[in-house]
Amino acid sequence: MPAHLNPPSAAHYINNDTAIWWIRRDIRLEDNTALFHALKENKKVLPLFIFDSNILGLLEDKTDKRVDFIHQSLALLKNKLEKLSSSLLVLYGNPVDIFKIITPTAVYANHDYEPYGIKRDAAVASVLNKKDVLFKTYKDHVIFEKEEILKPDGTPYTIFTPYAKTWKQKLSEFYYKSYPSERYLKNLQKVKSLSMPTLADLGFIKSVVDFPERVIKTATIEKYHLQRNFPSIKGTTRLSVHLRFGTVSIRKLVQVALKKNETWLNELIWREFFQMILWHFPHVVDHAFKPAYDRVEWRNNPKEFEAWCEGKTGYPIVDAGMRELNATGFMHNRVRMIAASFLTKHLLIDWRWGEAYFAKKLLDYELASNNGGWQWAAGSGCDAAPYFRVFNPQLQTEKFDPDFKYIKIWVPELNTSKYPLPIVDHKMARERVIKVYRLALQGS
Repeated sequence: MPAHLNPPSAAHYINNDTAIWWIRRDIRLEDNTALFHALKENKKVLPLFIFDSNILGLLEDKTDKRVDFIHQSLALLKNKLEKLSSSLLVLYGNPVDIFKIITPTAVYANHDYEPYGIKRDAAVASVLNKKDVLFKTYKDHVIFEKEEILKPDGTPYTIFTPYAKTWKQKLSEFYYKSYPSERYLKNLQKVKSLSMPTLADLGFIKSVVDFPERVIKTATIEKYHLQRNFPSIKGTTRLSVHLRFGTVSIRKLVQVALKKNETWLNELIWREFFQMILWHFPHVVDHAFKPAYDRVEWRNNPKEFEAWCEGKTGYPIVDAGMRELNATGFMHNRVRMIAASFLTKHLLIDWRWGEAYFAKKLLDYELASNNGGWQWAAGSGCDAAPYFRVFNPQLQTEKFDPDFKYIKIWVPELNTSKYPLPIVDHKMARERVIKVYRLALQGS
């Protein structure tokens, strides 16, 4: 094992007067809650990132674009830190085991709301508590978390519109003002440049895609409500991956949204809504939010699922989206809805199959949003719309890609003998899924 992957070597850099800023989904120096508190309360703060072997070990694709994105983002952060005469300690292993080895004076991190992260943090807290090491965590990934947005009766919202209304009513500058972590960077630990594992050290290969810029494109945001549904137009900000890994601050984005576009603000609120749902209703990870939908008798045809994965369904808008996803790790949100609806409604394939495939492929994959989006498409989630909403791919194409500009990029063989015939008839599929859903929901 290379020296920089060997956790025991970390103890050399961490003294009992060293505080740790444990970086997870917040790879930035600017407006960072945990970093702000760490620097303000300590004279020596060492940034630490752990490539979690529990997570990386589950990734089958060794060209996984997300690992490369994290690695590149860490390299940029490390460069910034070294200009400040500090550096970044990057380790590989089980975080719980690593914190058994190192004994800093305190550990500062931002909240993680996913089931694995909650369990990991509880285990780390237990380890540190036994050593009398402070473990402080903060809200940073969202504007409102956990029980901060509730109905008047104290229960969580389960429908977006009233949640968003309360979210906006509660919002004030207190919640979206920036944390000036940059002011206290003098309290970073002074250390020579630390070695950082390569992708190869981690067992991964560099991807060939260009990642979205870390730029808040205000011109795009201003036109967002007009352009967001058209996949051939660069009408979205492509900031979702940066939000996912915290290379931009949610508070900064809300500040911009309040000035520029309420529709874009609503998209940020959707993200927080799904985070809240996951927190209050963790059963959604494996089960339908609405239990009755667990009774749906899925067809789960493996060949049809493979055709969907490969973008060979004979429905051009679906195929274009799947091919873009496979090639780039990105799929336009409107196309995501169409592709997800097609899998669950046209093919009657369990939404969990599609969710798992997106989880492998999406650069901006986030459990709460991915799960929420798939359950929305399947009709089993937090949605007031009836189960018989079935997107017609042809009508969706006519509305949002009428000139086939987007489709032709990803389906160049369209209108040739090389392009497959539709694997299912829309009218038949719609009637079939409504019948199957109705049977499942009888008596509920």
